[in-house]
Parts: sequence; structure tokens; C-alpha cells
Amino acid sequence: MSLLSITSLLITVSALFAYVNYRTLKLPTTIGIMVISLLFSVVLVVLGKFGLNTGVDIARDIVSQIQFDEALLNGMLSFLLFAGAMHVDLTELMKSKWIIGLLASFGVVLSTFLVAGAAYLVFSLVGIDMPFLFCLLFGSLIAPTDPVAVLGVLKTAGATKSLETKIAGESLFNDGVAIVVFITIFGIAIKGDPLSAQHIAVLFLHEAVGGAVFGFVCGWIVLQMLKTVDSYHIEILLTLALVAGGATGAAALHLSAPIAVVVAGLMIGNHGKKGAMSELTAQHLDTFWELVDEILNAVLFLIIGIEVVLIVFSGTIWIAGLVLTFCALAARMLAVSIPVTLLKLRREFHPHIIKILTWGGLRGGISVALALSIPPSEQRDIIVAITYIIVVISIVLQGLTIGRLIKVTSQPDQA
Repeated sequence: MSLLSITSLLITVSALFAYVNYRTLKLPTTIGIMVISLLFSVVLVVLGKFGLNTGVDIARDIVSQIQFDEALLNGMLSFLLFAGAMHVDLTELMKSKWIIGLLASFGVVLSTFLVAGAAYLVFSLVGIDMPFLFCLLFGSLIAPTDPVAVLGVLKTAGATKSLETKIAGESLFNDGVAIVVFITIFGIAIKGDPLSAQHIAVLFLHEAVGGAVFGFVCGWIVLQMLKTVDSYHIEILLTLALVAGGATGAAALHLSAPIAVVVAGLMIGNHGKKGAMSELTAQHLDTFWELVDEILNAVLFLIIGIEVVLIVFSGTIWIAGLVLTFCALAARMLAVSIPVTLLKLRREFHPHIIKILTWGGLRGGISVALALSIPPSEQRDIIVAITYIIVVISIVLQGLTIGRLIKVTSQPDQA
């Protein structure tokens, strides 16, 4: 199938499943689409077990052509991150810069090693041969909370502005940091790169800091251009060029495209809408990017659901996956608790901030895409299957209950 045919099919099925969810399940749109596509895929797989292979073979052929890791990491992700960053208040973000910075850096690294240690132990207990470097690789792709999943839930959760900024800000930045950590471990485990502090530090600075600087420069240039135009058609086109061209340029320079587009999105969403465009243009810009966000989210969660047709599960993998789901959540709690406890010496936090940040740390499509980017091997198949289990449980269980947790525990007068 051609790219146009696959895209048309995905949009059509996403719209159909969104309609079915709206009329029946009434779940949040993205989660509802994923649940329906997951159920649909499971039905196809079950029918295949009884000899009715036509449907599942067609589904596998289509899904295998999508190349989920490429589609998300090198395409959809930049647009989704930019759309999310545009709606984050930079003033509120700066108020929470220390907690967001620690969670997106120290928290990601700590979670990576905690999950890796737990995975190595669990794999050994269930009889799965998994080298520790691959456990580290698994830990790095499970460590990040998915901004795509988190931001979609926050829209209807009723969180205070300060709390929403902490969750959204951390999710936007830890995505870029986690990908850099993954690339570093990937190079050591797969490519045989040297395991040295100097090499890791240089790579991190080049990818993360370089990506932030590149995003700032690109955002500043487009910001100056926006100040000289008063046509929302052209200004929206400029923001599209900023995301597409910025992400492509960052990738070509081996910089972190996610961090670059987040920085650019913060600039346009704050300085751009306030000082470089009319109120009418700002309204059109918000509407356009909200629509882009909704469409891409729908397609993304559809793909997550139908990916199950390509994944091979076993009893051992299910046991390991369920145990590691709990371990990943526990690692998240520790990664949140330490920075929050340290910063409580200097400022006050919402009394339930650790619970909310822990439960709000959903895993999503980024984890699946990173797992799929590992070269084919027995270890890769196991990591993909277990990652999928963790992601689905996280999106469904945490995604459907985080809003309720926020509503029960949030107090408007606290941050």
C-alpha cells in the first residue's frame, strides 16, 4: 500500500472508532480509540487461532508497513510536542523550573537504573536470558512519561494551573532527555560505543543542550518573521515550517528534535501570541494546532492498539510484564519522591504532589516506538512485548483514573 493509502485508512478507522467510542464507551477519545482498536485486534488474533487468518494477515501486513517507530519518533512526535508546548504558560513553567528540571533529568536517569535492576532480577527469576545492557535499554525506554498521553488527560482532569504546568512541563522535557539516554545506551549496547563518562557527557550535551539552543534560534527567527506579518494563513504556515524544518534540521545535526520543538513551541506559544500576532491570528493558531493535536493523537492511539497483531506473547512474558508494570510504577514514585522531598526544604508543594505525579506518569507510544527501534533479535521481541503490556495497562488504568485522583486531592490554593 502507498503512504497515502495507509494514511487515509488510519484516519478513516480513527474517525470510525472515535464515533463508536462517543456513542458507546464514552471514554476519553484517545483512550477509547485505543481500547476499541485493541479489542478489534484481539478478535482478529483469536479468529486466526481458529483458522480464519484473512483478517489478521491483512492487519499484520498494514501494520508492518506503518513502521511505528519511524512514524512517531521522526514524524508525529514533533508536531504533538509543539502543540502541547504552545499551551504551557512560560511564567508558570519558570516558577516550577527546579522540580521540572530535576524530574526530567535526575528522575529519568534514576528511573532508568531502578527499572533496569528490577528487570534483570525479574528476567532471571522467570528464566529469560537478558543481558544487563539490554535491561538498561529497557529501563531507558520505560523511564519517560509520555507527554502525548499526559497532556490529553490533563485537558479534562480539572487540575490547577500550577499542577498542570508541573505535569505537562516535566512530560514535555523528560521525553527529549529520555530519548538522549536511550540513544546513549543504545550506542553502547548495540553499536559497541565506548562506555566512558566523557563520551556520555559529550553526547548528552550535544543532543540535549544543542537541541535546546537550536530550538531557541529557530523559534527566535520565526518569531521575528511573525512580527512583520498580519495574516493568520501565513503565520500558521510559518509555525508548520518551524516544526517540520526545525525537527528535520535538528535530526540532520544529530541534535534532540523533541527538545528543539518544545523550546520553539514555548517561544511561539508565549512571546509569539502575546507580541507578534493579532488576537484573531492567535485564536486561529490555537484552533489549528488543537486540531492537529487531536487528529495525530487519534491516529497514534489507534496504532498503539493495532500493534498487538505483530507482538508475540507467552505466559512467561505476561508474568514478567505484570510484575515490571508494578516495578516501573514504584521506580516512578521514588524518582518523584526524592526531588520533591529535597525541594520541600525551600518551598511548599501540594500535599498530594507525589501521588499525583506518580500516578500521572503515564507510559505511552514513545516507549513502544523506542522498543520497536531496537534491531530484530530475541531480546528485542521480549522487550517489545513487555513494553506493550506496561503501556496498555498504564494508559487504561492510570489514564482513566488520574483525573479522578486530581479532582479528589487538588486544592485550588496550593501548588
